[in-house]
Amino acid sequence: MSTGYVWHELYGWHDTSSHAGLLPPSLTMQPYHHFESPESKQRFHSLVEVSGLAEHLFRIPATPATDDDILRVHTTQHVQRIKDESASLRGGDAGDGTSPFGPQGFDIAAMAAGGSIAALSAVLNGQVQNAYALVRPPGHHARPETGMGFCIFANAAIAIKRAQVSHPDLRVATVDWDVHHGNGTQAVFYADPTVLTISLHQDDLFPRNSGRIEERGEGPGLGYAINVPLPAGTGNGGYEYAFQQVVIPALQKFRPDVIVVPSGFDASCFDPLGRMSVTASGFRRLTRMLMDVADEVCAGRIMMTHEGGYSATYVPLCGVSVLSEMSGVPVDVIHELYASFDTMPEQVLNDGQRMAVDRAAQAVQPLRH
Repeated sequence: MSTGYVWHELYGWHDTSSHAGLLPPSLTMQPYHHFESPESKQRFHSLVEVSGLAEHLFRIPATPATDDDILRVHTTQHVQRIKDESASLRGGDAGDGTSPFGPQGFDIAAMAAGGSIAALSAVLNGQVQNAYALVRPPGHHARPETGMGFCIFANAAIAIKRAQVSHPDLRVATVDWDVHHGNGTQAVFYADPTVLTISLHQDDLFPRNSGRIEERGEGPGLGYAINVPLPAGTGNGGYEYAFQQVVIPALQKFRPDVIVVPSGFDASCFDPLGRMSVTASGFRRLTRMLMDVADEVCAGRIMMTHEGGYSATYVPLCGVSVLSEMSGVPVDVIHELYASFDTMPEQVLNDGQRMAVDRAAQAVQPLRH
């Protein structure tokens, strides 16, 4: 069975203005590019095409999420504000003052959520074995009442909620490997025992004071939120150990019907917004580990939806490496210079990383099927 793939040109048209990184232009801040620019995503898609990988993928068309789809996750007030600001020639902001969008930003954000819906639907309906939704703007920071962290709507959560309408007994596990805490996805399902949220992230990076081990869910969802805050500098060895000790045991205990991965490549060694050291081959190995446990617990069903990653030259290598593993199509896009990063000292698990993962692993013990 094939691997599905979602991309729409409108994703590259999401306008984050002439901010200099995070800051709007001023007399002391020369206009430049927002961190969340089209470059890394468009170049990811370009490499999918140029590498020949696209010929082996099942192209899934993206259509906009409906208001009903979005409102299963977000408040009416948040959705209406995005619509109102989207109608302005100046556009607006997702909610935190550092997440701008241009005119008709609502429409592109709805298309991003819709792309994630389409990918998950294709996996659950058996059209494809697994799927990657290369969507933009990202979604895992968007909370029900507001967008933030470059995210307008919670793409993965919206897709899951939509899928549960068609499949009322659906159990979903999310494995978020973006370098930032998946606070929005966690917030949506914090009291929901049908969705297990797992987030591996750089400790206390963004949002601040978020993603602690102690955040484990509430009410009937207690125990179904798992956070693995990792020390800055963690590389392939630390992430693989976290998968071995936390992610895989949690998935084996929970036994979801499908695994959803909010997939950010900003834990890479080249990213300007993180301080981690994962390489493209590291992301490939994490993908293989997920695929193996998915074969064991959910008939191999995985859907990945794109989140962060701000190195325009390295994100495409990470993304194509992951898609190559998902599809079983061998594609070698790693230059010898980049391959040398796999042997650097930070790729080896150290004692601090081991201790951090072992602490997080305690949260898996009381997890119930």
